[in-house]
Amino acid sequence: MTVSAFPAHPSPPPADVPPVGHGLADDAHPDAAVAKAMYRALLLTRRVDERAVALYREGAIIGGCYTGIGNEATSVGMAWPMAQDDVLVPTQRDLGAHLVRGHGPLEVLRQYMKRDTSQTRGRDSGLHLGREGGNIVGMVSHLGHMLGVATGVALAERQLGRPTAVVTTIGDGATSLGDFHEALNFAAVQRLPVVFVIVNNQYAYSTPPSLQYAVPKLADRGAAYGMPGHLVDGTDVLAVVHRVREALDRGRAGDGPTLLECATMRMRGHSEHDDFRYVPASLIEAWQPWDPVTRMKGYLRARHDETVASLSELEAAVAEEIDAAEAQAKAEPTPVPNSAKEGVFRRWHPEWTVPADQLGGWSE
Repeated sequence: MTVSAFPAHPSPPPADVPPVGHGLADDAHPDAAVAKAMYRALLLTRRVDERAVALYREGAIIGGCYTGIGNEATSVGMAWPMAQDDVLVPTQRDLGAHLVRGHGPLEVLRQYMKRDTSQTRGRDSGLHLGREGGNIVGMVSHLGHMLGVATGVALAERQLGRPTAVVTTIGDGATSLGDFHEALNFAAVQRLPVVFVIVNNQYAYSTPPSLQYAVPKLADRGAAYGMPGHLVDGTDVLAVVHRVREALDRGRAGDGPTLLECATMRMRGHSEHDDFRYVPASLIEAWQPWDPVTRMKGYLRARHDETVASLSELEAAVAEEIDAAEAQAKAEPTPVPNSAKEGVFRRWHPEWTVPADQLGGWSE
């Protein structure tokens, strides 16, 4: 028996890069103000990630520093069409979704630098932060585990009679875990309104797709669970918004979950301790024209006649916001050791989970 050799690396993207939003109906394109707001979100995401890299290099961030450089259109696009009461269940490269749902650069940099003023009071870092007002569920480190959380949230919201949809993400590598099967299967059987977004950024750490799965597209797995699966250009923010909006509408209509595979390229290592040597320079070069921030900037110039001066003003404002956030976060204190036991547990109240008429006279 002859065993064919596996390709060592992913194939490069097409050489011809289409304009952002190509193939969408004219009414699916945003007006100038919304398009510019999308560009600002993409740019803010990129610049915060770049600032985190710089802070890691200077020793201001200790531990893991996971960025989503190259994935901005996916993270911003998946959060953009969500309703206020929808729930985001993100993972570690979804900075754009955090920013769209209400977190700001200051909160993110506080968390990265483990300040006592951060959400976790310096006990964790990265994007391990949630937001009650923005309905963001703080992530756990075990990749793939958030899919079960997302499915559980969707089921709980249905039981409470709420029309809530849930958006969650997983990397291409984590789709090899059992959590992926269990969450998709249960969500499909229960027809839960969950949008499962696979961020396929070409490498699971250093493992290429050919050594992870044999299907041509991860989106093809949707059919096996009884849900639609779509491959999306994950560097085109309008394409992502369009598909996520469709999936959210489908879920709210009672038609169940949707699987989306967003094809992107992770333009840095798995984390900043990873030197990325396993990726050929030619592959990185081939993905450069697909840069989601640059593509959206070109869209604004071509479709909405935005001027260089106008965009430069926006870019300067973003830089100023991040500079101010860094300065404030650096000036804030780190936790003192004797506070380690504070804020670890939250007092549980039965009324959070038990109907009031079934409390049985419980009191503090």
